[in-house]
Amino acid sequence: MDALLDRGMAKAVADWQRWLADERRCSSHTCDAYARDLDGFLRFLVEHLGGTLGLRDLEALKLADFRAWLARLAGSGHKRTSTARALSVLRGFFGWLERNGLGANHAIRALRTPKVPHAVPKALSIDEAQEAVDTVGTLAADDWIGLRDIAILTLLYGCGLRIAEALSLTRGDAPFGATLTVTGKGNKQRMVPILPIVGDAVDAYLNACPWRMASDDPLFVGSRGGPLRARIVQRQMQTMRPLLGLPETATPHALRHSFATHLLAMGGDLRSIQELLGHVSLSTTQRYTEVDAGRLVEEYRATHPRAR
Repeated sequence: MDALLDRGMAKAVADWQRWLADERRCSSHTCDAYARDLDGFLRFLVEHLGGTLGLRDLEALKLADFRAWLARLAGSGHKRTSTARALSVLRGFFGWLERNGLGANHAIRALRTPKVPHAVPKALSIDEAQEAVDTVGTLAADDWIGLRDIAILTLLYGCGLRIAEALSLTRGDAPFGATLTVTGKGNKQRMVPILPIVGDAVDAYLNACPWRMASDDPLFVGSRGGPLRARIVQRQMQTMRPLLGLPETATPHALRHSFATHLLAMGGDLRSIQELLGHVSLSTTQRYTEVDAGRLVEEYRATHPRAR
């Protein structure tokens, strides 16, 4: 792509990417996703305008040029959620250019973000979550791998961790005490309480694990002793779904949703749940109130004598 950009444009893109990683402290996955979105837009412009692309070309873009890009995305089958994210990335990039004196283009502000479906977290019921944790160990060929999988799902459901957060823990983090410091998105740290059942599950796995680990090695390892990949855990949940009659939304991340939903249903404070999940915005956590309200309506319709 660099061959299609002039020197100033290529430097601006590289500096923006460094800013995302160093200043915004975005995760590598987020940086890669943002870079792909910007790269797609710039490639479109090279074809749309013709010739090598420079910063002055960005300043000269009209509203029609941005709409042509959106039309290209729609025509290529992009989901509205993906288009909305790409537009958000683009607005952020143009804002960064303006703040750094590299050029301004206010036409992009007139673009309307595509309407996206309102997503409500898909949580499991209490019984489904517990059954998933209890069953996953039976799918493994080796006992220690079964104990590892039980420990991971127990962490996700018992502490509300993301799968990436669980797999980023090191051997030095265990055995757990009453609390655990977790590094989440944007390298932001939060403290989560550890239930005894979570500590017991991790201890059982470590006692059975045949691989010896240094304190800075990953806590959860694969069958050959290397770092465990998230795809392995996701595949175990995928295998378990038809066995337990669980929906396709029953993923490792659904256990994090279940953690929040069940806390809220039992009277948990929304602000406390926000801290436990590591959400920056309370509005993100408030989505779980819709889940709980939806379940309340279902129970009402199923149990009220006049609902039939």
